[in-house]
Amino acid sequence: MELLKVGDQAPDFETVDQSGSKVRLSDFKGQPVVLYFYPKDNTPGCTTEACNFRDNFNSFKEAGIKVIGVSVDSPESHKRFAEKYQLNFTLASDKEKEICKKYGVLGLATAKRVTYIIDRDGKIVYVYPKVTPKDHAVEVMNKIKELGLIPS
Repeated sequence: MELLKVGDQAPDFETVDQSGSKVRLSDFKGQPVVLYFYPKDNTPGCTTEACNFRDNFNSFKEAGIKVIGVSVDSPESHKRFAEKYQLNFTLASDKEKEICKKYGVLGLATAKRVTYIIDRDGKIVYVYPKVTPKDHAVEVMNKIKELGLIPS
C-alpha cells in the first residue's frame, strides 16, 4: 500500500484513545490536524517523538491544531504511555490496523513513522514519509505556518 499524497482526502476513521473515548477524524473538520503514525509505545524513538509533541503542545493548541498520534498498540498501552510521560494529546489505538492500512503506513506488524498534515477541509496538505523524532513537532509547526494554515 502506498502512502497517501498531497491533495488526497484524508480517510475518516473511528477508534478509541488512551482514555477509552471515541476519536473520529471527521470530528475535527474545520481545524487543521497533525496525524502522526508511530511504531510502538515506550520505545526510544517513539518516546522521543511523543515527548517532543508534548513539549510543544501549547503552540499547537493555541493555533487550534489537533494532534493525534496513532499506533497499533491498545488503548491500555496508550494510557500507560501517556501517564508515564505526561502526554497531553490524543493517542489513537489502531489494534485492528485499519487506519494504518487506509493511510498506507502499515509495516510488517506496526505502523511506519509517517506524519500527515491535514487542512480544515480534510485534505492532506503535507506528508512526512520519513521522520526524525527529535525535533519533529517543531518541524511540523514550521511547515504549518509555511503552508499558511495559521498566521505566522
